[in-house]
Order: sequence, then structure tokens, then C-alpha cells
Amino acid sequence: MNESNKRKSQAKTLRVFRKVHRTTGAFLFIFFFIISISGLLLGWKKNSGGLLLADSRKGTTTDLRLWLPVDSLQQKACYYLQKEVSPNVSLALNRIDIRPDKGMVKFVFEEDYWGVQLDGATGELLHLERRNADFVENIHDGSYLDAYFETGNGVFKLVYTTVMGLALLVFTITGFWLWYGPKRMRVA
Repeated sequence: MNESNKRKSQAKTLRVFRKVHRTTGAFLFIFFFIISISGLLLGWKKNSGGLLLADSRKGTTTDLRLWLPVDSLQQKACYYLQKEVSPNVSLALNRIDIRPDKGMVKFVFEEDYWGVQLDGATGELLHLERRNADFVENIHDGSYLDAYFETGNGVFKLVYTTVMGLALLVFTITGFWLWYGPKRMRVA
């Protein structure tokens, strides 16, 4: 292949990569915007002054022998949630986060992003919070759509993360080639 044909081939490859890069970027712009903003918020959640993620409060003792049973603590968490928020609030639990080093148990509820922190020994309410970081995380990974449409199988999250992961790979490859290709053509 002569030098002229080689440069034409390289230029054609650059045009194809530029078109793929531009088209993918235009098509997925809003999704990249959402992922970038939510990713920034998640990166800063522990430094948000309680706006996204409340500090873990401290209970009275770290001695687990003095703690109430978990089922009693769960009943107390449900009581406080209904008392402070609404008697009709859903009591479906997402998870229980036991923090022996802080003397605290955190109950995270499935709906509406509620969290209740209790003293492990006394069962007293340490903090009631709206877990904004969980909401941001669900937007970031696409699972918010699964919850909204009640799919139960995570299909939206799977498709969303697959498309966005592949798009990032395409952007990385085409972006590198758009940077490297002209340098390579100048040397040739």
C-alpha cells in the first residue's frame, strides 16, 4: 500500500471513529449527564453535611451482651417510624445495619428511603432520616426505574448498566483514536 492510500485509509478510519463518537455522545447525552451528576453526589455523600447521608450516631455501649434482641429493636424502629412519619408508612425492611463499634443499629426501610438509627442497648431513637444517598444511588445505577415500574427482576438496571458500560468503552476507544490518529498521521 503506497503512502497516499495509507493516509486516506487512516483519514477514513478517523472519520468513522469521529462519527461513532459524536453519534453515541448525542444519543446518550442525558444518561451521561445523569450518571456524572449522581456519581459526583455519591462521591461526596459522606462529606455533604448530612444532606445526602446522615452521620452514624453513637449508642450508649459497644458491649453486645447488653444489647436488646434484634427483633425487639426492629419493633422499636417500626414504632418510631410510624410515630414520627405516618401510621401508614410501609414497614418493609431493606436491611439492618448493625454497628457494634458505634453501639448503634440502623434499620433501612424499603420504600421512601427511610432510615432509623437506634441505640443497641436501650432501643432509644438516635436519628430518623430520609436516605437521600440511597435515592441518588438508585438513579445512578438505573434501579430506580425497576422500582418505579415494579419489575422485581432488575431488568432496567441490567440494560441500563450494560448500555452505559459499553458506551463508556466505545467513548474510550474512539476518544483515544481521535487523539492518537492525527498524531500518527503526522508522523507517517
